[in-house]
Amino acid sequence: MNEAQEQLELVAAFLRQQTTLSLATTGEDGAPCATPLFYIADRRLSLYWLSSESSLHSLNLTKTPRAAATVHGNAASWKEIRGLQMRGSTSIITDPERRGVLVKDYCERFKLGTVFRLAIRHSALYSFQPEFLRYIDNSRGFGYKFELTRPLEGWTLDRPTA
Repeated sequence: MNEAQEQLELVAAFLRQQTTLSLATTGEDGAPCATPLFYIADRRLSLYWLSSESSLHSLNLTKTPRAAATVHGNAASWKEIRGLQMRGSTSIITDPERRGVLVKDYCERFKLGTVFRLAIRHSALYSFQPEFLRYIDNSRGFGYKFELTRPLEGWTLDRPTA
């Protein structure tokens, strides 16, 4: 396994441990907007969430489908800070079969049961495909980080571990 693959495994494991992303979008007037959302991730590190198409962040994504996101855990000291900073593009999943599989995974992960069935049916399923990510993990040493980019052929390590 090469270094980029090892880093991707580290990121994937981190994404499985966390549950919430902060999505940053750009408003029509250029103003930033951030919102917390539950997410699931796939093998390619794409993130998925359910949201109303009338919410501010969804309306922003309709106009500007590029976004930034962060995922991090709680930290009581600087040594516990771990997280991801990402930039990429978003889209709505419209294929019914793919949506069904992803919504099932989402509902299972967050144990939503039948209570949210109507809300889910009326929600759009969004996808965030990161094109850049920076992983930070101070438990490995102050300032430990690496960066990866995803050109067409797959992820590449841009900045080796610090």
